[in-house]
Amino acid sequence: MKMKTYKALPIIAIVMLFISGCTSSKQELEVKAGQYPQLLEDEMKKTTKANYLLYIPEEYSVSDEKWPLVLFLHGAGERGNNVKKVARHGPPRLIAKKKKEFPFVIVSPQCPEEVWWSHKAQVDILDALLDEIISRYRIDEDRIYVTGLSMGGYGTWSLAAEYPNRFAAIAPICGGGNPADAVKIAHLPIWVFHGAKDSVVPIEESEEMVTALKAAGSEVKFTVYPEAEHDSWSTT
Repeated sequence: MKMKTYKALPIIAIVMLFISGCTSSKQELEVKAGQYPQLLEDEMKKTTKANYLLYIPEEYSVSDEKWPLVLFLHGAGERGNNVKKVARHGPPRLIAKKKKEFPFVIVSPQCPEEVWWSHKAQVDILDALLDEIISRYRIDEDRIYVTGLSMGGYGTWSLAAEYPNRFAAIAPICGGGNPADAVKIAHLPIWVFHGAKDSVVPIEESEEMVTALKAAGSEVKFTVYPEAEHDSWSTT
């Protein structure tokens, strides 16, 4: 006995509505210009959470164009669960002080206490965060950049080494990495910054990465501030 096809139509319609609802759940509903706190909650091996500041340019809502994305990683002093601490330095600080507007989306996550950006678990969380932002906003995946200072500089090197094809360029500031990773990221545009008198993260940390990169064929740029101590990010 043949089943009448019209009886299946309501079921198909329900399934299509369900799929439509699922696929649209992460679509942006309303995008506000400015910088404000956000929370990543993603199912990996366990529920993953990360506080972050999100900056959306004023011009974002004017057109349907895709936007560049900059991931900013703070230093050790801004760890914790108060995301406002992330705005002490770097681009988030300039935005919070209303000193600067940027022509790109900026994501500034906060690292928990007693944890480092360069830890594998945190590197994977950052990757998940980027996936989340890309799914919610109009991001140009060919123009994703990462920069960070001090502990965030180490995180910049580690994240790029783990996901070398994710970024258009990286800019680590007064950090360090594993010279053995240089071959993985030699194809990337890289600009390194460090203070010559840094007693917290010795300049040798950056010098070793630059030397290894050049040996791997990289055209890495290296800016050294002769009189700068650990705070080389303000000048940068």
